[in-house]
Amino acid sequence: PFETMASETIAAYIPFAEKACSFLSASPDPFHAVSNSVLKLEASGFVQLSKRDPFLGKIQPGGKYYYTINKSTLVAFCVGHKFQSGNGFKIIGGHTDSPNLKVKPRSKRSGSGCIQLDVECYGGGLWHTWFDRDLGISGRVLVREKDGRVVQKFVMVDKPVARVSSLCIHLQSASERQSFTVNKEDHLQPIIGTEEMVFQEGVKDQLNGFSEEEKEDIESCTWKKEHEPQLLKLIASELQISVKDIADFELNLFDTQKACLGGIQSEFLYSARLDNLATVFVSVEALLAHSEDSELLSQDEDISLVALFDHEEVGSNSAHGAASPVMAEAVKRISTALQDDPNSAFLSPDVYSMSIRKSFVFSVDQAHAVHPNYSSKHEKAHAPKMNSGVVIKNNQNQRYATNSVTGYIVRELTRKAGISPVQEFVVRNDCPCGSTIGPIISTSTGIRTVDAGMPQLSMHSCREVMGIVDLTNCLDLFKAFFKHFREVDDALEG
Repeated sequence: PFETMASETIAAYIPFAEKACSFLSASPDPFHAVSNSVLKLEASGFVQLSKRDPFLGKIQPGGKYYYTINKSTLVAFCVGHKFQSGNGFKIIGGHTDSPNLKVKPRSKRSGSGCIQLDVECYGGGLWHTWFDRDLGISGRVLVREKDGRVVQKFVMVDKPVARVSSLCIHLQSASERQSFTVNKEDHLQPIIGTEEMVFQEGVKDQLNGFSEEEKEDIESCTWKKEHEPQLLKLIASELQISVKDIADFELNLFDTQKACLGGIQSEFLYSARLDNLATVFVSVEALLAHSEDSELLSQDEDISLVALFDHEEVGSNSAHGAASPVMAEAVKRISTALQDDPNSAFLSPDVYSMSIRKSFVFSVDQAHAVHPNYSSKHEKAHAPKMNSGVVIKNNQNQRYATNSVTGYIVRELTRKAGISPVQEFVVRNDCPCGSTIGPIISTSTGIRTVDAGMPQLSMHSCREVMGIVDLTNCLDLFKAFFKHFREVDDALEG
């Protein structure tokens, strides 16, 4: 049991956990999460595909490829040398987004002498945890270049520029002290400066410090006039461009405190966005490991693929969420490019159906570890512990896609690979059950799916916690999936 682990045993898991910390700290939003994953893929020899061009003639057995959608959803895969038309896809699915505060299209706001930022709540956050945190700003900026093109750049203002301050206890009534109720519209608008500071420095014009060209641009642009000029200046400065070059942006706030190890033996990882960037990190690492093992790839009959979607936290209904055509389209386009007739741009429906039936989706989203202070919230026989293995999620009402066959496949993978066994989770009958991308993908594609995840506490908090051993447990399971799935599946009655 984990309780008897010595500190030197924990030490073996620390290097991989520290690597995860670096990724988490550098990925404050889906754009950066995908971008940082792409950097690792390209360093390993993965080739970028354009979704606007045919895949035909560009994908070969033994090859490694990736593409992005909206720069916030990532599809990456490697093709086994023994792949034949109609063979299957070994898919790990996850999501790149997390609950946060997003900057509104008209963000200029002020009150009581303070300059504020108007934000919108994204997803189902534990919003009380965002109070009194030091918040930075990150996201995507559309930039006009001198030749007229508009390019997308990512910005990360990695310093405390915003803060949602709580109300002091002395100004709260007895009932307000007893129950901390957050009005998301009134109470979550962060402060980014003071109007009085502007006047103390003798700056009557908010646009002081801007060039005449920038002033004219802001005053003539309806969109820019609705944002705090100093925010525009900050974004431009970070990107080393002029304010007039900013065409639009998609920004969110993030906690500037870095991911770190904690606990008496450093057995925990404390970070924002563990749900679900922990999966993003481990799945890409597993795909890299599989693709770089020439012996494994030379014997592989299938395609090993990672699909990481945006917008899971708000239902996955978007052009690049899990409910979009992205997953089915990936299987179809890749299969078409690798079919037996290299000159045909059409895939036989029969061959496509064969491939679907031979495929499997490992839908991985963080799981609920049992909380020692709230253990009654878990069903007694299904209470996963941190640092004790990956969790299979079960729900007979189809909130999760796991069934006896898909659950068996995962347990058999752990047995065959000789790695840590999985844990099981079922929600209490008197408690609502969350959901994730598993049921969405299995419904839209017909591919067999299991829902699983690494156990954590404080899910959807501004700051979450998980066990570092489970990062390695999950990596081992993903590698076993890519290595042993075909053997396990072929031994299973169809």
